[in-house]
Amino acid sequence: MNNEATIRLSIFVGVFALMALWEVLAPKRVQGFSKPIRFANNIGLMALNTVVLRLVFPLGAGGVALYCQLHGIGVFNIIKAPVLLEFLLGLALLDLVIYFQHVAFHKFPLLWRLHQVHHADPEFDVSTSGRFHVFEILLSMVIKIAAIAIIGPSALAVLAFEIVLNACAMFNHSNVRISPKIDAILRGFIVTPDMHRVHHSQIVPEQNSNFGFNIPWWDRLFKTYMAQPELGHEGMKIGLDEVQTTRDLWIDKLLWRVFK
Repeated sequence: MNNEATIRLSIFVGVFALMALWEVLAPKRVQGFSKPIRFANNIGLMALNTVVLRLVFPLGAGGVALYCQLHGIGVFNIIKAPVLLEFLLGLALLDLVIYFQHVAFHKFPLLWRLHQVHHADPEFDVSTSGRFHVFEILLSMVIKIAAIAIIGPSALAVLAFEIVLNACAMFNHSNVRISPKIDAILRGFIVTPDMHRVHHSQIVPEQNSNFGFNIPWWDRLFKTYMAQPELGHEGMKIGLDEVQTTRDLWIDKLLWRVFK
């Protein structure tokens, strides 16, 4: 856990660079907005969120999990099970919590006010993966801490989950071309870019589908799965209809948007 920040940052930079390169070599959609402006402001927002999160929650999710382990807090710290089973169940349950959290952020107007910053991006690429309002990031951490305290996953499971969540988010938000046959296979065990892109449609029923970030099974289980967008991936409109100007891409506009 002493090297948590270094490990996470190294993997983040590596995956981000890989997906950004893939987007250049094999893009799915032609983008109409300035990529340098979008990348600069989206990455700037990610950096701000990271700093604020570390200041408000210096222990991080992994530190909370370690504290719960040491003090016997949470189901897995009270009822012992095989280590591998606890690890896998911990990952799956945390992912389920994130799924329901995502659904809630769409369902309740106050939460949607925060989450719309993510959906207001008029393009869909790897930089969109970290474009969240700082208030949503803080609230998400509170929810995650509560889940850790209830479930009691190991600190290793939490660290692994955080790394997988970030990596999968960058993958499934990427503007990359994957053949339909390969995409169909991948959807059996991971959320793909074509699957998640539907969720960023301006069409509300499509926007209220495909909530998963890591595991694709929750959407099928809870009937929120939609295979393809009505207008096709190249023809669909991304983002929010009322947010379609270059000025709306800047970080000050993103932060202020929740107060409108």
